Amino acid sequence: MKNNGKKIVIYYSYTGHTKMIAEKIKEILQCDILELKPVKKYSTNYDLVVEDEQNNSSTGKIVEIEKINIDLEEYDEIILGTPVWWYSIAPVVRAFLKENNLSGKKIIPFATNAGWLGKTFNEIKELCQGSRVEKEKSILFTENYKENKLMTPFSEIKEWIESI
Repeated sequence: MKNNGKKIVIYYSYTGHTKMIAEKIKEILQCDILELKPVKKYSTNYDLVVEDEQNNSSTGKIVEIEKINIDLEEYDEIILGTPVWWYSIAPVVRAFLKENNLSGKKIIPFATNAGWLGKTFNEIKELCQGSRVEKEKSILFTENYKENKLMTPFSEIKEWIESI
């Protein structure tokens, strides 16, 4: 049975940027949260991850993710967080969307990136057929991910969160 209006933040984070925003959403909206994780952890060597995932992306290989421990039927709204990898959603988020039917749900995506959003939100819409995808938010960080510097004003992010 559906619980009208119940929200959850579901996200994947590699550098911690997406996690930081997801936790802020949870704090402000007082909703549930779920971190998606790959079965095989990514290397901490960024260049190695880039090389591996660019190869996977060209072959269409889907990453295996850990089993989620929640019942998605309990939620009407999913706030979906992804870092942008190669102008699209992260492979872990793509795997989650391919493995789960989110028809009838409202999907509110946010993407952490350095200014190259590409087809991120369009791909989410394609993978969420039968869902309402709305209120997309691009959240910018510095190009050098190690700097960990948020470029989108926090007041703008907070206003977006409160509008959800």
